[in-house]
Amino acid sequence: MRLPVSLAVIAALLLPAAAAADALVDNVDGLTLDEKGQVVRFSGIVLTPDGKVVKLLKRGEKRPERPDWRADLDGRIVIPGTVDAHGHVMNLGFRALALDLSATRSLADAQDAIRRYAAENTTRRWITGGGWNQEVWGLGRFPTAAELDAATGDVPTWLVRADGHAGWANSAAMKAAGITAATKSPPGGRIELVAGKPGGVFVDAAMELIEKALPQPTQRDRNAAFLKAQELLLSMGVTATADMGTSVDDWLTYRRMGDSGLLRIRIMSYSDGVDTALRVGGSGPTPWLYDDRLRMGGIKLYTDGALGSRGAWLKAPYADAPGNSGLPFLTDAQLSNLIVRGAMDGFQFAIHAIGDRANQQVLDAIAEVSGTYTGDRRWRIEHAQVVDPADLARFGKLGVIASMQPVHQSSDRTMAEARVGPARLAGAYAWKSMLANDARIAFGSDYPVESPNPFEGWATGFTRQDAAGQPAGGWRPEEALTRERSWRAFTTDAAYAGFAETKFGHLAPGMRADFIVIDRDPLLAGPADLRATRVLETWVGGVQVYRRPDPAAKAPR
Repeated sequence: MRLPVSLAVIAALLLPAAAAADALVDNVDGLTLDEKGQVVRFSGIVLTPDGKVVKLLKRGEKRPERPDWRADLDGRIVIPGTVDAHGHVMNLGFRALALDLSATRSLADAQDAIRRYAAENTTRRWITGGGWNQEVWGLGRFPTAAELDAATGDVPTWLVRADGHAGWANSAAMKAAGITAATKSPPGGRIELVAGKPGGVFVDAAMELIEKALPQPTQRDRNAAFLKAQELLLSMGVTATADMGTSVDDWLTYRRMGDSGLLRIRIMSYSDGVDTALRVGGSGPTPWLYDDRLRMGGIKLYTDGALGSRGAWLKAPYADAPGNSGLPFLTDAQLSNLIVRGAMDGFQFAIHAIGDRANQQVLDAIAEVSGTYTGDRRWRIEHAQVVDPADLARFGKLGVIASMQPVHQSSDRTMAEARVGPARLAGAYAWKSMLANDARIAFGSDYPVESPNPFEGWATGFTRQDAAGQPAGGWRPEEALTRERSWRAFTTDAAYAGFAETKFGHLAPGMRADFIVIDRDPLLAGPADLRATRVLETWVGGVQVYRRPDPAAKAPR
C-alpha cells in the first residue's frame, strides 16, 4: 500500500538516521587521564568524521566493521596532546627566526655568536634576537652596550633577555631610539646605568624606549613566524596552548591562518590588554573558531617583572641587592579598574605576578572585585613564583588558578636563592602547597623563555630536579607532585584553566581527538628517559598534522 505523501514524510522522520561513517585509529597502546585524573588505557579510538572521539576501545573489544578509514599505529604509545597553559606563540616564532643566544655559556660565546650572525645577515637593518642570561654566563652583572658594540659595530642591535623582561642594546640602537644621558627610567622600568649613563640594558617598561624604534615586521614576516612556532610546538607534542599577550596584529595573523586552512594548533588567546580584548571581542569573549582552534577569552595583565632582572616586586628588598624591592607596574587602583573593565564584559583575567608583593596585590584586587563579578570566573595568576606562605590559602579561597611553569623552578633555583634568600623560599614554586590549599594548578613552559618541550616540565614536576638530575633528591622535594598529577597539570587542568575542558585536554567521548604518538611509556620511563621522549606523530582533530622525519629515508633526487 502506498502511503499518502504526508504520512510518508512522517514515517521517514521516525526512522533512525543513517549513521555517518566513523573512522578508526587502531592497534595502539593508549593512555589518557579521565576527568578525575585516573589513568585509562585503551587500544583503539573511534572517531567522528569531524574529528571527535566516539569511543575508546579496549583490547579485544569489537571494532567498527566498515569504518570510513582506518589507521594502524603498530602498537605504539598514544597519549593526549599536551596543553601548554602559558606561552607566547608569535615570540616563539620570531625568536626561532632570529639570533638565538640561549645556548651560549659566557659573554665571549655570545659575542662570537653575534659576530657570526651579523656576518651571515648583512642585509638586515637591525640585528634582533634574544635568549641571553647573564646568570648562566656567570657574569655577575648585566652586559654593556660597549661589549655588544665589539660584536656588531654600527649595526643597531637589540637582544631580549631569556625571561623577556630586559633587553640589551648596542650604541647604534640607543642612538636610533634617541637615548641620551638625560633619558629617565619610565614608571615600571629601569635603565641600567654605567658611569651614570645608559649602559645598554633596559628592564621591563624601559624596553619600550628601544622597541619603538625597531622596524615593524611585515605580514609576511608574521605569517612565517607563526608557521615556524606552530611547527615547533606540534613537533614537541603540544596540540593546544594559551597565548599570553595576543596583540591585534597577532590575532589577525591567527585569523589569516585559520581562513587559509593553515591553523593546526589550538590557541586559547589572552589579549595584551583590555583595549585589545574589546577591539577583538567587542562585548565579550569571542566564540570558538575554526573547529575549536581559536578563541580570545581572556586578558593578560602584568603587575611586576622577573627575578632574573630584579624586577619582581617583593615585600622586602632583594637579598643580593639591598634597597631594591623590584618594580610594581600598576597601582592598586589601576589594577582594580582594569579588572573591572574586562570582567564586566565576561573576560577572564590572567595576571602576571612573580614576587610575593605582586602576588599579594593581585589577590587583594581579586578579593575586592569578586563579590561583584561572581560566577565561574577562573581568575588566574601567571607564574606565582614567590608567594608569602600567609597568602597561599587565598588562592583556594578566592578560586584563583595558579598557572605555573615547572622548568622555571629547575632553571631558577640557585638564582632564586641568591635573589630572595633561603629564609623566604617557603612559598616559592610551591606546587604541592597550592593543591593542599585547594587551589587548582595548571602547568606550562613560558616558551620561548624556556623550551616548549612538555616532557621536560612533566619530569620536573615530580622530581624537582633539572636535566642533569640536580640537586640530588630534588630542590625542596616536599613540593613535588606525583607523576600523574604533573601530567594532569599539562593536560586536563591546563585545558580547564582556559575554559576548554569540554573540548580537549584528554581523550573521551565527545572530546576532540587530539593525540600524540610517542616512543616510550611516560608512566614507566625514568625522569631522564621521560625528558628524552620523542614525538613520532601529532594528530589534531583526528588529522595527522606532524610526523617525525625518518632519518633512514633517502632524500629525493
